[in-house]
Amino acid sequence: MKEIRQLGRHSYVFSPYLEPIASVQPGEEFVIYTKDAFEDQMVSEQQKPTEVLGEYLNPQTGPVYVEGAEPGDTLKVNIIDIQPTRDWAVSLFIPFFGGLTSTHATRTLQEPLPERVFIYKIEDGWVTHNNRLRFPWRPFLGTIGTAPFLEALSALTPFDHGGNMDVPDVKPGNSVYLPVNVEGALLFTGDCHAGQGQGELCGVALEVAARSTLSVELIKGKKVRWPRIESVEEYMVVGSARPMEDAARIAYTELVEWMTELGWDKWEAYQALTQIGDCYVGNMVDTYYSMVAKIRKEYVHP
Repeated sequence: MKEIRQLGRHSYVFSPYLEPIASVQPGEEFVIYTKDAFEDQMVSEQQKPTEVLGEYLNPQTGPVYVEGAEPGDTLKVNIIDIQPTRDWAVSLFIPFFGGLTSTHATRTLQEPLPERVFIYKIEDGWVTHNNRLRFPWRPFLGTIGTAPFLEALSALTPFDHGGNMDVPDVKPGNSVYLPVNVEGALLFTGDCHAGQGQGELCGVALEVAARSTLSVELIKGKKVRWPRIESVEEYMVVGSARPMEDAARIAYTELVEWMTELGWDKWEAYQALTQIGDCYVGNMVDTYYSMVAKIRKEYVHP
């Protein structure tokens, strides 16, 4: 099985202008290695993030060129497995970053958060800091996306290409549908999480370096407008915007469109999602917020 590692500098943008580090064929399984959101630099609870971290976060492994992918196609990424490449995860507080503090985009006269680092042990299916901070291993890819058509977007930014969505449903057993904007799609991924609550409240999940097994498929001649996720039981769409209600509107509108593609009348789909749809916050801390609208397949295919 092909193994893909970033041998040079990691990318901190989703860009159409970078040379691919590897290529894969549709249907091919491959393994891709990623560093954590801090490029594996936070290793001790005695460290202060502002003294260690640089200006950029979320190193991406990629781009990976998908043979045969052309603009106007959709790339389906099947997430087969995620395994940690070390026995610990890290979370931390960063001054002026997170959902319950002032940020560069929501400035107030509030004092900054205290800097604090939490190192978690990964063992026997659990991620443990102490008796209270003990959570099950629930891995997912915080960041996954294709290259935009023209501009380079920060690896901290979720948008219609995917990116830093921080959505826990981007996990093993599920498939992510992404737009192909450039030849070869140019797939990037990184920012693996050992687990995260909805919203990624302090801005830092259980960050971990990982080894992920993926495969890709191409849907020719049909391009999704926003990322879609499919599980065995649900259809989901991710919308990313500010304010948060616009992200929810994107997600639900695109889910209505997906249901019409599956044979539904548009207005009956709108009615069904009003009565039985679900919606949750992926992140409420990034440059754009991500919302996930979903519906169980049993209601789509009664």
